[in-house]
Amino acid sequence: MFESLAYALAVTLPISIIILLGILLKRIGWINENFAEVGAKLVFNLTLPCLLFVNVSNTHLSENFPVLLFLIAGGVVVCSFIVFHFFALTIPTQNARGAFVQGVCRGNLAIVGLALSVSAFGEQSLALASMYLAVLVLPINIMSIFTLYYHQAQNPSFKKVGLSVVSNPLAIAIILALLVSALSIKMPDLVMDTGNYLARMTLPLALLCVGASIRWHEFRASRLLYMAMAGKLIVLPVAATLVGYLFGFRGEQLGVLYMMMAAPTAAAAYPMVRSIGGDHHLTAAIIAGSTLLSMFTSTFGLFLLRYLGWV
Repeated sequence: MFESLAYALAVTLPISIIILLGILLKRIGWINENFAEVGAKLVFNLTLPCLLFVNVSNTHLSENFPVLLFLIAGGVVVCSFIVFHFFALTIPTQNARGAFVQGVCRGNLAIVGLALSVSAFGEQSLALASMYLAVLVLPINIMSIFTLYYHQAQNPSFKKVGLSVVSNPLAIAIILALLVSALSIKMPDLVMDTGNYLARMTLPLALLCVGASIRWHEFRASRLLYMAMAGKLIVLPVAATLVGYLFGFRGEQLGVLYMMMAAPTAAAAYPMVRSIGGDHHLTAAIIAGSTLLSMFTSTFGLFLLRYLGWV
């Protein structure tokens, strides 16, 4: 258990510190709300697409592809969006509905989920976790876009939503990366090196923007915040793990399924809410809160899985 705690802290503590640094820098006046808005646009339109393209294009999708595992994971994600969508209809503030649903259902697979999986199960789990990322990140992004548009005060036409999905930088990056991987295209070193440099900006910049947008009263007064964190860190990973167990998964595959589902809300949720519309302050609080708490929930969940002999 102590080894698992050390792994989780090594992954999540630096992320939490960067968020806290964003709060501090805003408080002392080094950054402001405009920095958060501009930085979020840069992450959403440039650095995060580079991160996804570099990661997915280097994944060998044809090797040991566990179809059933990904079908189960995808089914759980789709069902979660549907269930929490209907739950969100009971939220009085319409501007918060899309942010709530995305905060529960969209995990930080590309950064925290991948790192937690490798930390818990070793380098041999990297291929499985990378394939998981490649398969699920596109439908998760698409469903997030639909969710945010649907819960806007002025709902756009289906055509407008479709165009937004097709033109979404994250979706474009994933599609191009899947083509590169499937066709075994050798990208020039100049392209990949440049993409890597931009990709490395994603996490610190996104999390600084998150910290700069946090309003502390959200933590004191927002029931939605705690409901979203409970859904993301407890309900979703527990449901996915139980379904995976019932379908016969054990060991590394069940562990990676849990770790990916137990990852905190994706930092990319924040720039997407800023770009499309919604309660970005609530989104920032969900990201920060779930990231801070995930170091405890993921460690405790892994301890239980090992205690039960499931992994």
